[in-house]
Amino acid sequence: MAHIKRVFLFLSVFFTVLWLLADTLWPQPLTYFSFRSVFVQLSGWLAMAAMSLAMLLALRPRWLEAPLHGLDKMYRLHKWLGISALVLGLLHWWWAKGTKWMVGWGWLVKPPRSGAAPEYTGLEAWLRTQRGLAETLGEWTFYIALVLLVLALVKAFPYRLFRKTHKLLALVYLVLVYHTLVLFKFAYWSQPLGWAMAALLLVGTVAAVLVLTGQVGRSRKVAGTICSLQTHPGVQVVEGSIALQSGWPGHQPGQFAFVTSSRSEGAHPYTIASAWNPQQQQLRFVIKALGDWTGQLQDYLHEGLPVQVEGPYGCFDFTDQQPRQIWIGAGIGITPFIAKMKHRLSHPSTQVIDLFLVTAERDDEALQRLRADAAAAGVNLHIRLSREEGRLTAEQIRAAVPEWQQASVWFCGPAAFGQTLQQDFHRHGLASGRFHQELFNMR
Repeated sequence: MAHIKRVFLFLSVFFTVLWLLADTLWPQPLTYFSFRSVFVQLSGWLAMAAMSLAMLLALRPRWLEAPLHGLDKMYRLHKWLGISALVLGLLHWWWAKGTKWMVGWGWLVKPPRSGAAPEYTGLEAWLRTQRGLAETLGEWTFYIALVLLVLALVKAFPYRLFRKTHKLLALVYLVLVYHTLVLFKFAYWSQPLGWAMAALLLVGTVAAVLVLTGQVGRSRKVAGTICSLQTHPGVQVVEGSIALQSGWPGHQPGQFAFVTSSRSEGAHPYTIASAWNPQQQQLRFVIKALGDWTGQLQDYLHEGLPVQVEGPYGCFDFTDQQPRQIWIGAGIGITPFIAKMKHRLSHPSTQVIDLFLVTAERDDEALQRLRADAAAAGVNLHIRLSREEGRLTAEQIRAAVPEWQQASVWFCGPAAFGQTLQQDFHRHGLASGRFHQELFNMR
């Protein structure tokens, strides 16, 4: 999380400095209207830069996974860029449109033009003829974008509708590219700022077209069939295996995949709960009913159902050089640790592992299987039944693992719980970068 914050801060500073190399927020003479002129350009530049990068991240580019520490972190950055574009777009809209309203209301007096009107030639002259259309399209497209971005942030909005409406932002982006090409200050195009804008618009445009034509993740998709299925109604969990056709590249324990079992619903991300065996060509998933779609899976899924799997994704792969690791799985967050224990059977390691399971619901069969997996993998298992024993704390983990300072911590579960544990461990001296948390939230 800290890494993504640094990346976001760097991008914010970099794009602002790049604009300041081309213009100033202190024009002379400094008046409301002279400031408005440059601020509209700055806010428009920053909003389009954020949207362009968000469009790039929407492609789930494999080459950015490692630098950004996984697709879950990429999606968090994508979300922050979208929110930034929304805020900057609001400021841009108000200074552009609100000023005109205030002049009409008599609150502001627009200064008269001084001297003869400049003469424009060539491309600049043609762009000037497009300004009215570009402003109108930009305004109405902004209203549409505002609604779509707000819907994306409303968790109660159904995922299947979110997926369809969010895709429309690619079309919105293409209209805003036209708006930008026409209204971006012409003098900027011959400077590094203009070159950066051209590159961002090109990347964003290509990404938008790929999104609209359904090309996202196409090279990483493999067809499969559900070959076994088991339900656990007591804990609202579905457990099943998918037999894959050729093309799956293999995966590391802790990674996840997007699975499509219904075209109308689209792809949902699930952590892979099995180690990869090239001879079997199967993936196993353990899915808990946590939303509108996952709540229907027990009735919808059946053996023989064709599905599509896209992946693998994620960098929650347990890779480090520490002699010990502490694993913490809260609820369905136990899934990546099940996969890693399976992996340890065929890839023995000298790392000492302590696994803490925190669960509010008790399923004796599932707990017995987990104990067997832990024993076979040589993992020290600690089970915390939160309804009976209360919530697990970092202090209790340190008491159970006295050598915790020589360990790395791997957490998968509710984000707020993970953040609380991370802050506590860092306050007590856990080295920076040794607490790993999966941000398994794709919107």
